[in-house]
Amino acid sequence: MTAYDYLIIGHGIAGATMAYELRRRGYAVLVLDTAQPDSASNVAAGLMNPVAGQRFALTWRADELMTAATAFYRELEARFGLPFFFEVPILKLLSSVAEQNALLARSADNPWRDFVQEINLNPAPIEGVRQDFGGVTIRRGGYVSLREVLAALAAEGLQKGWLRCETFAPQQLVVEPGGVTYKEDVRARHIIFCEGAAATQNPYFNWLPLRPNQGEVLDVECAGLSQAQVLNKGAYVVPLGQQQFRVGATYRRPPFAASITEQARQELSQKLSGMTDQPFSVTGQRMGMRPTVPDRKPLVGTHPALPVVSICNGFGSKGVMIAPRLAAHFADVLEGTAELWPEVNIRRYSALYTASLFEAGLSS
Repeated sequence: MTAYDYLIIGHGIAGATMAYELRRRGYAVLVLDTAQPDSASNVAAGLMNPVAGQRFALTWRADELMTAATAFYRELEARFGLPFFFEVPILKLLSSVAEQNALLARSADNPWRDFVQEINLNPAPIEGVRQDFGGVTIRRGGYVSLREVLAALAAEGLQKGWLRCETFAPQQLVVEPGGVTYKEDVRARHIIFCEGAAATQNPYFNWLPLRPNQGEVLDVECAGLSQAQVLNKGAYVVPLGQQQFRVGATYRRPPFAASITEQARQELSQKLSGMTDQPFSVTGQRMGMRPTVPDRKPLVGTHPALPVVSICNGFGSKGVMIAPRLAAHFADVLEGTAELWPEVNIRRYSALYTASLFEAGLSS
C-alpha cells in the first residue's frame, strides 16, 4: 500500500490547481481522473474577465483572483516552455442608449478600480467589429488555453506517477478517523473531491446545491475580424490566431441535450453576427457541463462529519480565474494557518446537510 498526504479526485481546473499547490508545498499527492470530453475544463475558452454582466459588476475578489491567476499561468509557461495565458483587452460592446446611460451613471463611482481602460461611446473603427453604441475596454483580462494547460500538467503527472487515469469508485473508499483507504493499495491522510458536475452523484456531498449547467461553444473562421481583443456582448468571441475564434457559450438547464444542438449553433451564430459585420464559417461545435451554485460562489470545505473528506468545486464559468487563488487559500486552511472564506465555505449550506440526515433517518 502506498501512502499519500492527499488523494484528489478529478483533474479539471479545480483538481489540477489543488494538486499543483499541494505538491509545491511538499506534500505527496495522488490524483485520480477519467478523461471527460464534455467537462467544463475541456470545453471552456478559458476567459478571464473581471467585469461581467449587463450591470458591469466587478467580479468577487477580482484584484486578488486576477493577480494570483496571472502569476500562476506565467509560472506554468516558464515551467513547460509553452504559451498559456494571452493577456488581451476585452471589449464589452454596448447594446442600447439605455445601456450607455446606465454605464455612465455607474462609472461616476469608479466601481471597477483599475480594470476599465476606456469607456468610449463614439469609438474609432475596429476591423470587422460592430460598435453601434460604443463599448468598454477592460484590461488585465484575456484568456487561457485551458486544454493545453491541463494536458501539460497531466503529461507530467503520468510520467512522474502522481496522476492515474482511472474512474473513481466510491464504494471502494474506506473513510476512517485518521485518513482514507482506497482499493486496498492507496492510503491518504485526506481526500479532496474536485469532480465538477459529477459531484451530484458524490455520496459525501450530494446534499450540496451543485447544479450542472450545459453549455455549447462554436469554433469559427472569420477572415475580416480583428484579433486584437476579446469581444463580449451576450456571448464572448475569443481570438485563437490564424483567423480562428471561439464563440460561447450557451446556458441550458435540465433536461439536457444528448449531443450538440442546432439551437445552440443558431443562437451563437446570431450573437456573433451582432458583433461583426464580416462573414464567418463554423468549423466546430462542442458541449460541456458546468458545475454551478445558486449563489455563484464555489463550494469549498470539509465534510461536517468527516474531517478527512473535503470538496473544492462549483467554479461555474470562472474556473480559470478563481482556481489558482482558491487552491492556495484552501491549502492554507488545510494546514491550519487560515480560516476559510465564508463566501465559499460549504457551511453556508449546513441546513441542507441537516435536512438530508433527517430524510435518511439518521438524525432525530
